[in-house]
Amino acid sequence: MKKNIAIIMGGFSSEYEISLKSGQVVYDTLDTSKYNAYRIHIFKTKWVFVNDLDEEFPVDKNDFSVLVNETKISFDCVFNAIHGSPGEDGFMQGYFELLGIPHTSCDMYQAALTFNKRDCLSALKPYGIKTAASYYVNQGDVIDEDAIVSKVGLPCFVKANKAGSSFGITKVYKKSELQKALDVAFKEDDEVIIESFLDGTEVSVGVIDYQGEIKVLPITEIVSDNDFFDYKAKYLGESQEITPARIDDELAEKVRAVAKKVYKVLKLKGFSRSEYIFKDGEPHLLEVNTVPGLTAASILPQQAAKAGISMSALFENAIETSLK
Repeated sequence: MKKNIAIIMGGFSSEYEISLKSGQVVYDTLDTSKYNAYRIHIFKTKWVFVNDLDEEFPVDKNDFSVLVNETKISFDCVFNAIHGSPGEDGFMQGYFELLGIPHTSCDMYQAALTFNKRDCLSALKPYGIKTAASYYVNQGDVIDEDAIVSKVGLPCFVKANKAGSSFGITKVYKKSELQKALDVAFKEDDEVIIESFLDGTEVSVGVIDYQGEIKVLPITEIVSDNDFFDYKAKYLGESQEITPARIDDELAEKVRAVAKKVYKVLKLKGFSRSEYIFKDGEPHLLEVNTVPGLTAASILPQQAAKAGISMSALFENAIETSLK
């Protein structure tokens, strides 16, 4: 019997448009001989099933079911394609875990931890994971610009703590630019992390639970046409994403080992993609993504393709692994 798969997409953050694209790719890719796929749009104002005629049917949040033409549809598994809140920060994971519905992403605590850049980096430091020097600011704090520059130096990056796709991030060259950068970040989140600039090769490493084993995918080198790997570089073609990365075997082995260690230490499940910059020959972790982009142009599917894993196999594995 075919399984009913709810593909959740959308979300509450600036990343909702990217999420809709990822979710649509999953919907278009899943094998219809094995799965009945349903597009579920989740927004602050509505949770709805959207059929191929773009008709909307409300989701019953009591048990995450849908009533279509007087037929109740329940789901065997949820494929999580929501980037940002509430799909990547633990809220949906906790909801589905309470309902006992399998889902393709990591557990609630891991999602909340990895979505919080400050907490995630702090949790990993005792395990020897190297990171940039950082300074934390909360909305309403008195801003000590001299203390910030003394801690992280210039240039530096001002980032919204809980945001993705480079929303709320600015590269700052002068102390006088800090307040404007903080204003940009606070539009996305009420917490900010300010990090030192690491001048080195940037790479992205996908790690997945594939056929019962933790698999590190081929490494991607990020070469932005812009000042850094910003939104335009990520989504508007203003970058080169080179897989496999043009790094020597020693550096490749180092970053593979670190990425796998991060996955295991954090007890992740499903997909993950972590970003690193090499400084003095050592990979320094920038962040961990647990619901990475899933379009054909996205980094993790590109890496999977290099590893001989098709999009269909990648998505099916995520579903079957969660059903176990």
